[in-house]
Amino acid sequence: MPDIDKRFVQAFGAAPDIIAAAPGRVNLIGEHIDYSDGFVLPFAIKDRTFAAIRVRNDRKVRITSMQRRNKVVEQNLDAIKPGLKGEWERYPFGVIWSLGITSGIDIMIDGHVPLGAGLSSSAALECSVATALNHLFSLGNSLEDLARLTQRAENEYVGVPCGIMDQSVSLMAHSGSALLLDCRDLSTRHIAFDVASSGLELLIIDTQAHHSLTDGGYAERRASCESVVAKLAIPSLRELSLDQLASSRGMLTETEFMRARHAVTEMKRVMDAVEVLEKKDFASLGLLLNQSHASLRDDYNVSCPELNCAVDASLAAGALGARMVGGGFGGSAIALIKASHTTETIAAIEKAFADNRFKTPRFFTSLPSQGAEVIQRG
Repeated sequence: MPDIDKRFVQAFGAAPDIIAAAPGRVNLIGEHIDYSDGFVLPFAIKDRTFAAIRVRNDRKVRITSMQRRNKVVEQNLDAIKPGLKGEWERYPFGVIWSLGITSGIDIMIDGHVPLGAGLSSSAALECSVATALNHLFSLGNSLEDLARLTQRAENEYVGVPCGIMDQSVSLMAHSGSALLLDCRDLSTRHIAFDVASSGLELLIIDTQAHHSLTDGGYAERRASCESVVAKLAIPSLRELSLDQLASSRGMLTETEFMRARHAVTEMKRVMDAVEVLEKKDFASLGLLLNQSHASLRDDYNVSCPELNCAVDASLAAGALGARMVGGGFGGSAIALIKASHTTETIAAIEKAFADNRFKTPRFFTSLPSQGAEVIQRG
């Protein structure tokens, strides 16, 4: 564990009462359908965010981060409500507000999930703080409760209309498995995800085209899906079949039809992916990844030149499949590749980026990792 406890003492003059950690995530398949009551198949990555917290005997909240040296943000508990201006500290403030914390606290954050890479650094931050607070104050929230509370923090406090996937996997993931998550009721199934024994690797490509989900593109697409649901008088897009969508085409705008077509086909791809994973049929999984990317690029319009370049270069270098992951407009792609071809694949992607005069991408690999946990009690 990083030396967050020592740094906490330096910043606040006493040891923390608790330290918790929560991971970022990669979504194997099932993009932009968590807010339509779909199934998704993410897994936690090894990169984590740590939160160290100490209880105070007043109503003051102080937050600092090991990545923002010497900057302490201070606020009275009574002032922490939606609308309060701020930067990254809005995420922990949102969790404090959502969980209904009534005591002052000191918080130190140590974030190791790459920012802006579509690996859900925000959920890792929220869930590390929520896990620590839940244990520290014996709040008794279940993992499902914490997923909904942290989502509420991001939706209502920070103002990002995210679905429930990122927080759920950060809290509930198991090492060695992808998490089949039903976004309607948050029921889960752990699906063994072992590519290494088949000589494969999942390469994560951070395009370094950094995105922001607060700029309206995400909200606009979510609104299109909600408009379809309202026009067709159905509970959610999960209830819609491709045949029903085709027969209702005249009731929808062309954009709404395309957005809904992505959601309906992507939900089916998730269930197909579970089936092929259980058979260790990675060639078929690769095809599903390719189809997912095409749908996100063409029907959902959330890709970008850098993401398309990463996917196309991976496939040209021999990847079984590749797709953009996360909210889109930048961030990361994944490629399912032969482990013996990792160096060549990376070189091919770097060359393609250089040829297009894009910023040099970053590369990660990660096995499915453990969800949020308490690391240390004071």
